[in-house]
Amino acid sequence: MQDKLIPFLKTFIPFSILLLIIQFTVVNYLLEIEFYYSTIAIYSFHILATFLIYLSLVFVNRSFSDKTGFAFMACSLLKMLAAVLFLLPMMLNDVPNPFLDLVAFFIPYFLYLIFETIYAVKLINIK
Repeated sequence: MQDKLIPFLKTFIPFSILLLIIQFTVVNYLLEIEFYYSTIAIYSFHILATFLIYLSLVFVNRSFSDKTGFAFMACSLLKMLAAVLFLLPMMLNDVPNPFLDLVAFFIPYFLYLIFETIYAVKLINIK
């Protein structure tokens, strides 16, 4: 398990730190807009979700290697549901401009989704 987790973490941690620094700088110093969710809260969600998805994919790959693709699709569906639940308080409150909040959430969402997909394909192609 560590042989698959260590290379992932060596890329995942710098990727996450770089994205966090970029978004934090843009939001706090260039745009100077107050969002409903802080950048730290958004990245906490994405980092935790991505790590748990990859961890579950490694487990499924070790136990049932032919089902890794299905596990990735199921985890992606659960992540979408979690994203909706995460954003629900913002949508239920009267946020003046929810579009910018959604953009601040979904740009990293799709970047992490691409990252997850790359590593899921690597897991699937290991034979």
